[in-house]
Amino acid sequence: MTTGPGIGAHAVDLAVEPFGWFLLAIFVIGYYFIAAEEKYDINKAKPALFTGTFMFMLLGVYYAYNGLNFEPFDTEIAHLILEIAEIFFFLFVAMTYIEALIERNVFDSLKEKLILSGYDYKKLFWVTGILAFFISPVADNLTTALILSTVLITIEKDNKAFLVPAAINIVVAANAGGAWSPFGDITTLMAWSSGKGHFIDFLFLFPASIIGWGITAFLLSKFVPEGHPKRVENAEPVHIHHGGKVIIGLGILTIALAVIGKQVMHLPPMWGMLFGLSLLQLYAIKLKKHHDHDIQIYKSVSKIENDTLLFFFGILAAVGALHFAGFLAHAVQLYDMFNPTYVNIGVGFLSAIVDNVPVMSAVLKSNPTLELSQWMLVTLTAGVGGSLISFGSAAGVGVMGKLHGIYTFGSHMKFAWAILVGYIVSIVVWYIQFDVLGLYIKY
Repeated sequence: MTTGPGIGAHAVDLAVEPFGWFLLAIFVIGYYFIAAEEKYDINKAKPALFTGTFMFMLLGVYYAYNGLNFEPFDTEIAHLILEIAEIFFFLFVAMTYIEALIERNVFDSLKEKLILSGYDYKKLFWVTGILAFFISPVADNLTTALILSTVLITIEKDNKAFLVPAAINIVVAANAGGAWSPFGDITTLMAWSSGKGHFIDFLFLFPASIIGWGITAFLLSKFVPEGHPKRVENAEPVHIHHGGKVIIGLGILTIALAVIGKQVMHLPPMWGMLFGLSLLQLYAIKLKKHHDHDIQIYKSVSKIENDTLLFFFGILAAVGALHFAGFLAHAVQLYDMFNPTYVNIGVGFLSAIVDNVPVMSAVLKSNPTLELSQWMLVTLTAGVGGSLISFGSAAGVGVMGKLHGIYTFGSHMKFAWAILVGYIVSIVVWYIQFDVLGLYIKY
């Protein structure tokens, strides 16, 4: 019998029972179909949702059949629903704001400026990379990568010598930019929501993130060809619709409210985000009444990528089932057996293979006793490590879809060495800053 984090009574350790290994087999099979979504043409949300919900259905049957005490089961479900709801509603608001900005032509305006800039390939490579690094901390890495990869394919449709390194640069920059902001990646959001660090603590990862990406970008830039893309002739000018700039301001205010709510008022980040959504809705009414502009906020809500939300629900539920079954209690022993730094570096490589969301969820649920510096390291490695393989992060998967047949697993792996160098440099910067110099806030 064992007691996991957040469980009030003792739960059966199923990791030593045949039924537990049956659950693990279901998880592995389900994750295979998630990873092989392109092969079977199945959106990864479907096997994720089935796997996560089915595993808990089986656990419920097991407890009922054996007449076990349901108290730990009920407690685990309640904690899991709370955890998922916080992430679910946070992403719901963030994605609504993004859709509203898209509807107001904010991103189309940015795209047009880059298309008409007259930049050569090397300048476009650096500009899109810098934009990815600094937009992803606010807009999240997946949205950022999708927007900028659309820019790439709009500017240049045929030159793979430019498109491949530029696409890789966007993926790496988006993931690195997301690693130092609680809003930039689901993994950092999870760590922040779990109380593994204050908002400002994640900002101390900025040096490791930007230097690591900068090294990778420098190496990739050597393979970017000379020359200019074809100019777009007679293109219609794109302007930001009325209210677009105000919505940008409301978005920034919403993020500030989420931070203040979490750090000062002890409200979950989703609370400040939902309050920010109410402000957006009220502004939409004002815009309609006084300026006769309808930003169609409910239409923006309907465009939210529900598959993304359901994927997170399914995968977090599946990892929660493994946690309840006792597997993560055994996995956490790795932190006792080895130096936590080495384990956290390994988490980065595992994130590239498995995807950083379930890996980070597993680490948080196993809840090892780590110093703040180590929690920051695992946040960095889980975020940045996902770039090592094309499908290791949501950003990579998204760009593979946008640049189908151009940015592929094979084309990515040709430059994986450059990403690995940047990953190693990020860890070295972390080590010098956190372990040697101690340049972070100690509580």
